[in-house]
Amino acid sequence: MNARALLACLLSLSPLAAADKPNVIFILADDLGAHDLGCFGSTFYETPNIDRLAKRGTRFTQAYAASPLCSPTRSSILTGQYPARTGITAPVCHLPTVQLEKSLGKNENGKVRLLDANSLTRLKPEYFTLAEALKEAGYATAHFGKWHLGHNLKPADHYEPKDQGFDVDFPHTPSAPGPGGGYLAPWKFIKDPAITDTAGVNIEDRMSQEAAKFIAAHKDKPFYLNYWAFSVHSPWNARKDYIEHFKAKSDPKNPQHNALYAAMVKTLDDGIGRLLQAVDDAGIADNTIIVFYSDNGGYAYPPKKTDPDGYADIPATSNLPLRSGKASLYEGGTREPFILAWPGKAKDGATSDILFQSVDFYPTLLSFVGLKPRDGLKLDGHDQSKALLGGASPRDRVFCHFPHGNAARDAVMDGFYAGTYVRKGDWKLIRFYARNDDGSDDLELYDLKNDLGERHNLAKEKPELVKELNGLITDFLKDTEAVIPKLNPAFGKVVATPKDPLMTWKNRNCDATVKDGVLTAKGNGPAPFLGVGAGLTGPAKVTFRLRTTIGGEGHVDLVPTAGSKTSEIVAFPYSAKAGEWQEITVDLAHKGPATIMRLYLPHATVAAEIDWVELKPEGAKVRRWEF
Repeated sequence: MNARALLACLLSLSPLAAADKPNVIFILADDLGAHDLGCFGSTFYETPNIDRLAKRGTRFTQAYAASPLCSPTRSSILTGQYPARTGITAPVCHLPTVQLEKSLGKNENGKVRLLDANSLTRLKPEYFTLAEALKEAGYATAHFGKWHLGHNLKPADHYEPKDQGFDVDFPHTPSAPGPGGGYLAPWKFIKDPAITDTAGVNIEDRMSQEAAKFIAAHKDKPFYLNYWAFSVHSPWNARKDYIEHFKAKSDPKNPQHNALYAAMVKTLDDGIGRLLQAVDDAGIADNTIIVFYSDNGGYAYPPKKTDPDGYADIPATSNLPLRSGKASLYEGGTREPFILAWPGKAKDGATSDILFQSVDFYPTLLSFVGLKPRDGLKLDGHDQSKALLGGASPRDRVFCHFPHGNAARDAVMDGFYAGTYVRKGDWKLIRFYARNDDGSDDLELYDLKNDLGERHNLAKEKPELVKELNGLITDFLKDTEAVIPKLNPAFGKVVATPKDPLMTWKNRNCDATVKDGVLTAKGNGPAPFLGVGAGLTGPAKVTFRLRTTIGGEGHVDLVPTAGSKTSEIVAFPYSAKAGEWQEITVDLAHKGPATIMRLYLPHATVAAEIDWVELKPEGAKVRRWEF
């Protein structure tokens, strides 16, 4: 055969070779809980299309996100690396500040007890992403939906989907953590003036229609399609007819009974149905790998008070029997619904309990399409291609490093505290940083086989096992060069600075000055007070040294933390005598978390002098302001 004939033969085989490469559709829900699907046990939500996908593939019941919050998990999928290694450990990639290096937070004024990490705010362009690997192999690539891994502020920036291996980016909202302003058109979070729809159209409906068009246009060549839904992240809103449908079947006895959230789940399912129909219509179902996953646990707390329709007091969802939800290091925060469909390859209608984590997608999907990771590429993920098709898993442990959160957040969202966990086999150890009164780490050990709800801490009963698992955490942190939170050495030692002579206190309806170590406050409006960040999680006592020429009645108010069960401001009265310096102690018998403490002056127009203030939370470190 001459050279021309050989070239013609090779060219004639090219379409067939391309067709042999399986397509990849990666569906990633946002904030969807482990049991928010009918095929994963929900008796309230309606997900017929996703349930149909499960029948065409395998459900995995022990799959984990790399983080209890979104951006870190998203980065783990595209890089195959743990968030602890990349440094993207919090969902802050929408911020304008470009932070590209790991660091520990600073707090010279001692306002916070725990110093946690400064998360990176961009996925660095230097990573060879999963999209870039597939594009290099000849795949058409497209990203639909939420990105939240960085956006470009100037032409030289390269942080958006088209910079990270995707040919298509729709609707191009790289900076949005969620659909700000709502899911229903007109959309405030979409900047492209060409994307306009009739008022009331849900962004999931529009995105899935566009994704279906992409599938139809690329049915004859291999493609990789990210459908990273905005649903079911806040803000909580949906079609009125869907809400009414679920309102009629809502049962308060069912842990899942928020009709508004259920309507959002149904819209998500509608979108997935369009993708499945597009695959079937294109005749490519047998050659298409479909992954369904979620980026973190379900929002198992009441929506914000400003959300409409009367659902502000009903938790958005329930992850029971798992403990807690989004932002938590307990199981409800990172255990995810995972479905893999690949006709003729993945077992249809099957269930698997292998251990899997989001970092595994990178090497696994490459293996599925006949590719190997680039030489020298650092990956934390395991190739689970054989395990997902029914074989044994190479993974016997998972790690999660989440260096954010504090006692105030933990009180509202159980487990939202800086820590790291390891699960090995059925045992799970959580290391909460500097949470004990003496500043040491707090360790919690759970037997997930017999205590899936993580209610019985066995750390004291099994010290040797704790030592072993804690050693694994230490090794993991060292290997990933993780930023480790620590006790703030300045906590409670509030000091004055030229820029802040009031030492973090704010004067409201009063004039305030500091001279010779004394703060003098005099009212200039109704109800004058001094306010400061409290960070309380329960009862406390506040003592202050005060002097005033005219006695009077004042009070100390506590402003509850947003989203806590106790929403009313609580006032605790005190009396001040005229004349000499006096020490006044107020018992703040408040059970819930409080963000702000306000010290109201004993008289509206007469000056009060304050020498110092000491706040003593029950079971926590004392804070003292010496003016």
